[in-house]
Amino acid sequence: MNGLRVAIASALLLASTALCAQTTTTAAAGDKPWLDTTFSFQERAAALVSQMTLEEKAAQMANGAPAIPRLGVPAYDWWNEALHGVARAGAATVYPQAIGMAATFDVPLMAQISSAISDEARAKHHEFLRQDQHGRYQGLTFWSPNINIFRDPRWGRGQETYGEDPYLTARMGVAFVKGLQGDDPKYRKLDATAKHFAVHSGPEADRHTFDAKPTERDLRETYLPAFEALVKEGDVDAVMGAYNRVYGESASASKFLLQDVLRREWGFRGYVVSDCWAIVDIWKHHKIVATPEEAAALAVKNGTQLDCGDTYAPSLPVAVRKGLISEAEVDHAVTQLFTARMRLGMFDPPEQVRWAGIPYSANQSPAHDALARKVAQESIVLLKNDGVLPLSRDVKRIAVVGPTADDTMALLGNYYGTPAAPVTILQGIREAVPNAQVVHARGVDLVEGRDDPAATPLIEPQYLRPDAKSPERGLKGEYFRNRDLSGTPALTRVDSQIGFRWDRGSPTDNLMARGEAHGGQSVPSDNFSIRWSGQLLPPVTGTYQIEGAANDGFRLYLDGKLLIDQWKDSDRLRADSATVQLQQGRAYDLRLEYYDGERDAGVRLAWRMPGAKPPFEEALQAARDSDVVVFVGGLTGDVEGEEMTVSYPGFAGGDRTDMRLPATQRKLLEALKDTGKPVVMVLTAGSALAVDWAKQNVPAIVMAWYPGQRGGNAVADVLFGDANPAGRLPVTFYKADEKLPAFDDYAMRGRTYRYFEGEPLFAFGHGLSYTTFDYSGLTLDRTRVNAQQPVNVSVKVKNSGKRAGDEVVQLYLAPVNAKRERAHKELRGFQRIHLQPGEERTVTFAITPQKDLRTWDEQRDAYSVDPGAYEVQVGASSADVRVRSSLTVTK
Repeated sequence: MNGLRVAIASALLLASTALCAQTTTTAAAGDKPWLDTTFSFQERAAALVSQMTLEEKAAQMANGAPAIPRLGVPAYDWWNEALHGVARAGAATVYPQAIGMAATFDVPLMAQISSAISDEARAKHHEFLRQDQHGRYQGLTFWSPNINIFRDPRWGRGQETYGEDPYLTARMGVAFVKGLQGDDPKYRKLDATAKHFAVHSGPEADRHTFDAKPTERDLRETYLPAFEALVKEGDVDAVMGAYNRVYGESASASKFLLQDVLRREWGFRGYVVSDCWAIVDIWKHHKIVATPEEAAALAVKNGTQLDCGDTYAPSLPVAVRKGLISEAEVDHAVTQLFTARMRLGMFDPPEQVRWAGIPYSANQSPAHDALARKVAQESIVLLKNDGVLPLSRDVKRIAVVGPTADDTMALLGNYYGTPAAPVTILQGIREAVPNAQVVHARGVDLVEGRDDPAATPLIEPQYLRPDAKSPERGLKGEYFRNRDLSGTPALTRVDSQIGFRWDRGSPTDNLMARGEAHGGQSVPSDNFSIRWSGQLLPPVTGTYQIEGAANDGFRLYLDGKLLIDQWKDSDRLRADSATVQLQQGRAYDLRLEYYDGERDAGVRLAWRMPGAKPPFEEALQAARDSDVVVFVGGLTGDVEGEEMTVSYPGFAGGDRTDMRLPATQRKLLEALKDTGKPVVMVLTAGSALAVDWAKQNVPAIVMAWYPGQRGGNAVADVLFGDANPAGRLPVTFYKADEKLPAFDDYAMRGRTYRYFEGEPLFAFGHGLSYTTFDYSGLTLDRTRVNAQQPVNVSVKVKNSGKRAGDEVVQLYLAPVNAKRERAHKELRGFQRIHLQPGEERTVTFAITPQKDLRTWDEQRDAYSVDPGAYEVQVGASSADVRVRSSLTVTK
């Protein structure tokens, strides 16, 4: 045994130095020391790598690492997503989008969320293994969280972040990472990945070419602190580089970022993965080097071990032979990757790995569904309320109007899984007040110029039946494991409506999660087809417009006649319609055929009935006939998001060019106000919206973000008072006419509450309640300290209203008469507390000047604390300071 340990140690030494080249040999049968759990993970990884050929090593450095059967190494794809739930892997609980989770200002809740996500990820991974599946989105290495700073509201991916503040981002990010990675002293539950390192927040269209050159003060005080916290406090196992350059270096091959800062300064011990195909950018777009092998060598030498893409596998062997990089350097990188896989328990007996025992029933469990509703409740921000909220449950007629009221995409944002039973805001309102008449009218499209398949109402279940004799309502669905509807269906069931959207998920995943489908009944996530058949029962005689929509192909038949033929691939949800004459009392044979090719899938069956008013007039009539109007609008992930190929008025490639509510919606909202009925505005979006007119003219405004699978219930809970809103804005809402700095300017001057000079529409940290809170008794245990001395701050907070509720107590530090340019104030503490009516609690914070007042001194090239006077501000937002005190820091 001692001899074997010496051999492994020797292999490790060879793998981690450039002293000599490795001699690779084939391991004798049964001689696999990397499976011996008495050795350290690093020793085992080095022993395994020592048996690989150069080509095998290079292939293992791609996200889609192939199997090496002779060494017992299974295929593994490192690419997995878990931004707000396990994403793109089929059925999973979908929590509010990351920006909504940040709006909770609830660190303990964030830990619960990520722990639940990691339970589902582990359960799904081991189920995939039982089915001998090793593909993308089936692993244990998750590329979340996104802790970039949301510095500009125009960025389409800002929804993925925790907002504009480095401190809030750090606190939420650390909690998220710890929940994902678990607390086992030996095995990681999952690997979390802090991304995108660093200085990355749009524009999306330029991300492959631009060079971010912030001052080092902005870099150190804004763009890096959250990453530093996740490395030092969260022990995050992976960091993802960005596409862009930083100070002329590719962020995915930057000596300054990856070696000088990440490893030497912060002591990072994990691995670095490039953003996807960012290695290609190094030579093709940034033109830092001329060839793929030079790009691969540069990235590995500067610290990127894993290539999300296809550059390393073919190029690194060439680079070694050309002398651009040594094989020992490759060995060191591959050893780091296999050490991570070893630490996840991938090469150990499952019974030894605590996390391998999580049952598949954890996926989409009732407890996780309840948590999704709770998180959504906590994320909702009440921006304005003139007393109209909460609504009375005695209301008789409610008009729910607007383009996102009944749109599942308004719940999901981006990077999401497939929820079992998503509850739209319309559905949530109907469930909350079953005795009220709730009328829905979409009114307008989301934005101008967009062919919106969700605009036409789905055919409701009462007008469909699977056959003439069935008491059920809906259509018979036959699900096939191929694109051409051939063979025996893998599953047959009755679907009440045809309105589905799957993000990289199988249409039967939810049935498997509920225990209703097993083994052979499953349908793949790609290359499947479905046939729905049954009878259509028109309620009135007249002219109908029947519409199908799908991503990819679909065909619609009525009484055997082909009405619509769109049997071809499509990269988006595409609609087509036919006009037909139907008679009341007749049953028409209906058949919809659909196939999905690759990536996202979706299909709809909708219609407009005879005599239906134009959508805009329909919405106004619904408002006139109601007691109250709930306008539900804003954005969805269809228009704001990551590097899109389509653009619309106000949107360019996923980013925004106009901060206002889209023009279609502004026109409708103003017309609704003119009906004279009270209007409650509910916004869905992943970014700040300039709703200046609404702030002046609409009595109540609710920000729901992208609230997840139970978002509709949570919004209804707030509207009708079952939940008292306490979400807070993690971003500044600017006025429509505010002239912001250029989008591609990475200087922080004029951006976010920390540097903004103007008056915001709604301030960072803002959020109202149905009760009131009083602050008093702010005390500091010392008011004069040096940089190393801690200060304990306490404040009394009392619920002075008549309802129980949460308050988010926020502490800011502001320099007095600062001698150099710096942030006006900075969040340095927050606590979300629950108080009963009349209850008072003392809230305490601990601050240390060396940590909480440090700034970057560019003259000294180091952090320092400026001596002088500071104000300690505690209150309900960055603009609603209730109590203040002074603190003096000495030299």
